[in-house]
Amino acid sequence: MWRKEHKPGTWRSFFFFFLLKKKKALTFLLLFKILTICFSEIFFQEEFKDGDAWQKRWVVSKAKPESGELGEFALTAGKYFGDAEASKGIKTSPDARFFTISAEMKDFNNKDKPFVLQYSVKHEQNIDCGGAYVKILPSGLDQEQFHGGKDESVYNIMFGPDACGTSKKVHFIINYKGKNNLIKKEIPLTLDDLTHLYTLIINNDQTYQVLVDNKEVRKGNILEDFDVLAPKEIPDPAISKPADWVEVKDIADPAAVKPEGYDAIPKQIKDTNAVKPDDWDNELDGEWEAPLIDNPEFKGEWKAPMIPNPAYKGPWVQPKIANPEYVEDKTVGLFASHKYLGLEIWQVKSGSIFDNFLVTDDPAVAKESAEAVLKLKEEEKAAKEKATKKEEEEAKEKEKTEEKPAPPADLHDEL
Repeated sequence: MWRKEHKPGTWRSFFFFFLLKKKKALTFLLLFKILTICFSEIFFQEEFKDGDAWQKRWVVSKAKPESGELGEFALTAGKYFGDAEASKGIKTSPDARFFTISAEMKDFNNKDKPFVLQYSVKHEQNIDCGGAYVKILPSGLDQEQFHGGKDESVYNIMFGPDACGTSKKVHFIINYKGKNNLIKKEIPLTLDDLTHLYTLIINNDQTYQVLVDNKEVRKGNILEDFDVLAPKEIPDPAISKPADWVEVKDIADPAAVKPEGYDAIPKQIKDTNAVKPDDWDNELDGEWEAPLIDNPEFKGEWKAPMIPNPAYKGPWVQPKIANPEYVEDKTVGLFASHKYLGLEIWQVKSGSIFDNFLVTDDPAVAKESAEAVLKLKEEEKAAKEKATKKEEEEAKEKEKTEEKPAPPADLHDEL
């Protein structure tokens, strides 16, 4: 009917048809997003927006560390911020302390869904040595006895920044059958005194992603990037390198002959450009001789030139066989229980502010939250730049005042 009323091929027909299609597409995308959010789940979220009420949700461990003392956490937005309330987090204090605290979340497993952990850290103290990583722990934890060390509280995953001296990296550790396994690929870490957001995504196909400030910095497969399982193949112990296997790539040319007179070339010769000084006295100084200089013709000890070795077979590679100890396990990185989120760290210089904790099964939810946090970070950065500029101007003004000579004393006062 619509086609009969509007002549085919006219620009109006095409325009209205395009708008109709576009509207349907946008409606579909909106519905898809709504459905995604509806079916996703947030297991834990902490933004410290309700004042001191956070202390009811978090439990400070009473377990005394093997050495050293326990520190404390205090709610603050820090030195620089755009929105004071939205920027508040818990800050470590004082220096040279262990900081151990945990919060309970809805118990869940990630066997058939993604696992997403995200949180922010601001090292206002310009940390030089200390951790800022998070642990995800299973059910059964006694929060008041949460601790690290030799017999540490068992955890599923450890993730987050750690720095000491020249070593700066983002930790990613997975527990498998009671053993903690560190990722083999180093995840670089850049440190400053602004807020940074750290995100870990583990998919149920055993792939993972690590993001810093909502940008991917590492991705891969847990089975490939962690030494959790025995290797699929091992070198065949029954086969050894043949005794006549030649791995020397180049040899001295056996047909080469040293040139006649090569050894007669002296290493040094007299400098023909040298001139006897005018004040040289043969009786006092002896007979003058020109000084020696390096001979440009001298080439050192003669060696036969190298040529490709005709017997060379290349590096010997030991054949591999199937490893009888290898057992496939598609559950690595997938845990039956995630029930607690905790900080168990040591800091030489305290002052790190933790905020915006999120544990969910939907990377899209984490991304949306990350965008809001990074917007606050831009406001924080602007506030810092403004404060820094003001401090510099005040310092210059103070310097000028101190440099001004004192006014001369009044003659009348002297009399």
